[in-house]
Amino acid sequence: MQITRSDDQQTMKGPADWFTGDVYIDAVADAVASSTFASVNVHFTPGARTAWHTHPQGQTVYVTEGVGLCQREGGPIEVLRPGDRVFFEHGENHWHGATPARFMVHLGLQQNDESGSPVTRGEHVTDEQYAAGRSA
Repeated sequence: MQITRSDDQQTMKGPADWFTGDVYIDAVADAVASSTFASVNVHFTPGARTAWHTHPQGQTVYVTEGVGLCQREGGPIEVLRPGDRVFFEHGENHWHGATPARFMVHLGLQQNDESGSPVTRGEHVTDEQYAAGRSA
């Protein structure tokens, strides 16, 4: 058994090469020992979003607050609200983030691959790609 005390955890600012806008990440579960499972609580400020990315074992996003957007490559931009859950298939190129006028918070749940990586990051979502969802 391993207990990680909440006062031992710090909020991490999302790196600019992973995100557009201000994003803050709190670890929920780290892949430790034989576990490959990890989870994060991600806070997106209005207009903030991930870069395009894939997950080797897929990813579940569960929205807990605010209003968000997500898109898989080649698909429409979808609106997400609290309680909505999205599963992105393994290797499915996608992005997610907040709407232009609202914060969005989600739990991200994913597994690491054999090398210990939970994600492969791609190009940033352009302003034009993101603007396609502004009618949401």
